Amino acid sequence: MPKAIADTSPLLYLYKIGALDWLPGLFDEVWVPGAVVRELEEGRRKGCSVPQVAHYPWVYIVEPRFLLSEWLTADLGPGEISVIELGLENPDCLVLLDDARAREIAAAAGLQVWGTLRVLLEAKSRGLVDQIAPLVQQLRDAGMWISEGIRRRVLALAKEPIDEEDTP
Repeated sequence: MPKAIADTSPLLYLYKIGALDWLPGLFDEVWVPGAVVRELEEGRRKGCSVPQVAHYPWVYIVEPRFLLSEWLTADLGPGEISVIELGLENPDCLVLLDDARAREIAAAAGLQVWGTLRVLLEAKSRGLVDQIAPLVQQLRDAGMWISEGIRRRVLALAKEPIDEEDTP
């Protein structure tokens, strides 16, 4: 199994739907940069329900050694920047990112990118969950923007029925 470097959004959304504990079943190791830890701590200070990465023995806090050029990181947050930096330093790892711009930059740099929805698909394919349709809806309810087209494509990939009545 590969190693993964996780950004704030996938950790937060997987936590919100009770799926964070799937990560050690999908990856040999899960690395989280300190910038992501700080973003989660800031959310906690603001009253949000967020995971405390120190409570997960399978999470390793790893800092990047080098900084990306400023022109590459325009419009990205500190967590996304750190995830991409670590990914560039460790190209055998895949990166978990949801932000479209961060995903675009990471993919252009040759990194293997997964988002939260890909984690759901992989979890289903490995038997960690029977259905992902309810989880996709829970992600939407938790505030994750998932277009109807993406929802349909993910459910088709999961070989699950696309219920017209579930669409908002």
